[in-house]
Amino acid sequence: MPSSCKDQRYKMAICLQRSPCVLIERHTPKECVQNQELLKTLPSICLAQMKEFMDCKRGIIDKSKRFTGNGPLSSGKYDEHFENFSKGNLDPVEEYHKLKYLEKLNSGESTLTKSTERSLQP
Repeated sequence: MPSSCKDQRYKMAICLQRSPCVLIERHTPKECVQNQELLKTLPSICLAQMKEFMDCKRGIIDKSKRFTGNGPLSSGKYDEHFENFSKGNLDPVEEYHKLKYLEKLNSGESTLTKSTERSLQP
């Protein structure tokens, strides 16, 4: 996978791992994405990150971006957090609360404080 989509892929994977479909109902992320009934239960922030990832992948083959590039190279911001998820080093309750908080922020119901923002960083 080209490195320009690496961060989007990791963000999407982390969001899917935090979703109730995976944490509570114990489905695999692949099942949650492929099954239409389960896809409807995913949080809106995960759907937005999936769209962002698919747009990035689509941009790889877009000839109009051949010279300008698809986007910035991976920053590595999500590498450590993704690695912890891959190894199973996570607290499901904490991750679920992070997802709920991010979803609330996405809907505009709350404002971020610096300490809360730092605690949500991977």
